[in-house]
Amino acid sequence: MIKLLFIGFGGAVGAISRALLSSMITKLFPTSSFPWGILICNVLGCFILGFLATYFLENIIPNHHKAMIIVGMLGSFTTFSTFSMDTINLIMDQQFISAILNVTLSVVLGLVFVFLGILLAKSIS
Repeated sequence: MIKLLFIGFGGAVGAISRALLSSMITKLFPTSSFPWGILICNVLGCFILGFLATYFLENIIPNHHKAMIIVGMLGSFTTFSTFSMDTINLIMDQQFISAILNVTLSVVLGLVFVFLGILLAKSIS
């Protein structure tokens, strides 16, 4: 139960951090329609996950602290970091077809299902 509380706290920190950082970055590019804020959050989250996953292998960190940071904070800061780490792990395990499939399915299905969600919402409103 304590682990879930740590994850929840990390999730709150990550979500608030994403909202603040994304908002600040968006204000730097007020005329751009490109989602710079979310892109930077995703890339930063990937960097932090790569660093921490490696750091945690080398250092003794309580499991509930790892879960708070990786699952909670980074999970709410960006799920893109987890997707990227999973893909890198597949590549490092020389599972190249699985890595390509993961990237392709994640991007294509993500786009398709966002579009389907939009269509469903428009059909019931």
